[in-house]
Amino acid sequence: MDQHKTVRVIATLCALLVWATVILQFILIIQNRTYPVPETIIQFFSYFTILTNILVACCFTTIAIKREPYKTTFFANPGVLAATVVNITIVGSVYNLILRALWTPTGLQLLADEFLHTIIPILYITFWLIAVPKIHLHWSRIFNWLYYPLGYFIIILFSGSLSGFYPYPFINVTELGWSQVIINSIFITAAFIFLSLLIVFISRMMQRNKHS
Repeated sequence: MDQHKTVRVIATLCALLVWATVILQFILIIQNRTYPVPETIIQFFSYFTILTNILVACCFTTIAIKREPYKTTFFANPGVLAATVVNITIVGSVYNLILRALWTPTGLQLLADEFLHTIIPILYITFWLIAVPKIHLHWSRIFNWLYYPLGYFIIILFSGSLSGFYPYPFINVTELGWSQVIINSIFITAAFIFLSLLIVFISRMMQRNKHS
């Protein structure tokens, strides 16, 4: 089996794993809901973790099904794949450093949590480092990469002001107030910028070493 086919097989297995995990989490949140189903579904898709894992699943799926994915498709564009590293790293870091201590899931919920916040981030980062072609990314790319997290924050803060639901405690305006939420958002944005700079640097170095 040549290298390209091997990468596609690995991407297929990873895609199946991520989709299965997202579906499992969806089933669990529906089963354990305290709100009507439509509202629960909206809340499910309000989590940055879920949206980013779906993004990871789309990236893996595209690489798996396309013969030349890196040339023609959005979800397998090297820049998008690199940006996804930043987003899924934030997912894993924030959960394991801040949110893990706030609750103690058990059973299938524990399994879903570990996959969504730890195993899948490590899996995707490793896949990107080993299997994804590196390009000479411009430093200005980081500004484009911020559209997704900043857009997410704006939408969540707006919807939260109407519904009272905030998916994460550090952006809960009702409990923390606007000033603290803004401060928290600044710190998180700084983390996104730092990681983006790091990923651009790594991509440039790996691309340079490959052609040296």
